[in-house]
Amino acid sequence: MSRRIEIELTSLRSDGTWTWRAAGAREPKGILQPSVLPQESKTGDVLKVEADFDIDGITVLGVVQGRVKVDKVETITVKGNDRPFEAVTQQLARKEKSDRGDRRDRPARGDRPTRDGARDGARAGTGPDRRPRRDGAPTTATDKTRTPRRPHFEAPPELPQRPRAKRLKPLNVNRKAVLSELPEEQRSIAELALQGMQTVRQRIKDANLALAEQGKPTMPEQAVVQMAENLLPRLRVAEWLDRAQAAKRDLAELDLGDLRSVVSAASDPLIERSENCRELVAELRSGLTARAEQDYQKWLQDIEASLGVGRIVRALKLSGQPPKAGAIFPDELGRRLAVATSLSLISDAPNERWIAVLEAVAFAPIRSQIIVTSKPEVLSVELTKTVQRLSALIPQIALALGIEVTASSHTPKPLRAVRPPTKKLPPKPPATPLTAAPTPVLEAAVVAPESPAKPEGEVEVTLENEQTPVVAEVVEVTLENEQTPVVAEVLEDAVIEPTVD
Repeated sequence: MSRRIEIELTSLRSDGTWTWRAAGAREPKGILQPSVLPQESKTGDVLKVEADFDIDGITVLGVVQGRVKVDKVETITVKGNDRPFEAVTQQLARKEKSDRGDRRDRPARGDRPTRDGARDGARAGTGPDRRPRRDGAPTTATDKTRTPRRPHFEAPPELPQRPRAKRLKPLNVNRKAVLSELPEEQRSIAELALQGMQTVRQRIKDANLALAEQGKPTMPEQAVVQMAENLLPRLRVAEWLDRAQAAKRDLAELDLGDLRSVVSAASDPLIERSENCRELVAELRSGLTARAEQDYQKWLQDIEASLGVGRIVRALKLSGQPPKAGAIFPDELGRRLAVATSLSLISDAPNERWIAVLEAVAFAPIRSQIIVTSKPEVLSVELTKTVQRLSALIPQIALALGIEVTASSHTPKPLRAVRPPTKKLPPKPPATPLTAAPTPVLEAAVVAPESPAKPEGEVEVTLENEQTPVVAEVVEVTLENEQTPVVAEVLEDAVIEPTVD
């Protein structure tokens, strides 16, 4: 197979042949016959040739003529005359009002003749120039070619929204008080114990591995774990007291789920045995009962209000979100809601309206009572996909719309709201520290294997950068930088509402 390459003539041999090499190479690559070269060729010329590459080597077939650059410039000759230049001007004549005549002298619109001689008032479409309508009816002057308008639904009036419930925000007063009473060397272990004993054991194991690699004595794992277990009951009670006092402070406005979690945590035996928690536990339990009944009544009132102004989708969504799992939905309110929903599913309603209503019906407690009496005029692709996805919950509606319900249909989940993408802010420049604080290190505390027996409660401690062992009353352990984990509040999921009632 041949291809084009650039070669350089290196020398002329005694037999008339030329040696060549690839342009830019160091050594010659082959021999070239003079018949394929131009007559004026000389050593050092760079030529583009057509070469054939095979097993035996490279054979030059011929020289390729390159493009010749031609300097061609086209010019236009302008010939003038001796006449003087005269500018051309234009002035438009104004129309006089008398050209159109006085409109006050024109006859009335009903008395003016048309093209066929008939009067405007008698335009019935019977003249020779009038085209009959397709349905056979006469064409009137008011008939125009218009696209059919979509049915228009006026939005129901807005309802006042209830304020959102407050989230639980403990102040950690009791936990700080307990930590302040502990010795300085035990506070880090106490904060780590709040994350669980498994976290304490794992942190000790990692620290011992790091100390062993450095050739330093390891710390006694059992002693530190026992210390954390002894501190944990007081810390758990203090942590619950912080949450309980915050719940009591906002008892009337606190989120019912947060209040229920605080009361449920009071079943811990450590909290039940604590005397300073009993009164607070009883108060929170009675407050939870009152709040549950209050929120249940507000739930029913919101559904009644939404149903009264015609906001069917909102009423359906509220019916599927009771304040407490297993809350009983009243039969009378359910019948009214089912009738109003069935009447809203009419044939001339747009497909977007059908989709919004069916998304809310599928997760409402009255979904089995919905009856579809008429189909939409046109079943869009989006509506068909919505009914197929929800067919396991509303099979009677799918059959009424002529959509097959498959046996493999699984129970769907409500649609989640899609948050818009947030703009990423440029990173802040790192702040220059005023002073370089030393990084705390994990000290190694271990009982010397060949040391004599010490009194009970004493442990021999070898500190870093210290050669002489000292005897301490407790095991002194400085943990690595640890911060109390902050629990982030998770936004509640919202169901997408495609259209507004």
